[in-house]
Amino acid sequence: MDLCTLLFALLYLYFSALLCWHDIRSGLLPDRFTCPLLWSGILYHLHHSPSLIADTLWGAIAGYGSMSLFYWGYRILRQREGLGYGDVKYLAALGAWHGWQQLPLLLIAASVMACVFVAAKALWYQTITDIKNPLPFGPFMGAAGFILIGVSTVSLRL
Repeated sequence: MDLCTLLFALLYLYFSALLCWHDIRSGLLPDRFTCPLLWSGILYHLHHSPSLIADTLWGAIAGYGSMSLFYWGYRILRQREGLGYGDVKYLAALGAWHGWQQLPLLLIAASVMACVFVAAKALWYQTITDIKNPLPFGPFMGAAGFILIGVSTVSLRL
């Protein structure tokens, strides 16, 4: 791993960790963290693999677009927010890093982790009243992103 790749990997880890921590504490994913994560993903792929920049840009567009559909669909059907718009921007940033091909797997992994967390919490506390409380989805997307990076790093070495 060259120094530039290491620097970008540290930026990815730093901003993703900040977003996860901030979402747990406040329920918000601020633009001051999502925007640098998005742009660092684009710049990384522009430097590291310029031939794949289209996948990077389509990843950001697909992440933003698909999560926007969930956001607006839920809002129209239920007349209230089910996701924050920070989740939309965070998935766009993750799409820039992982490419559009990895987004379905990332969303499935994040959703499964969130469901397991809610089920474990309900079993532990033996109540479902907490289910009505908002669940920060950012940490689950971040964990899924970390897993995807780990899997791709291991598969590159094999």
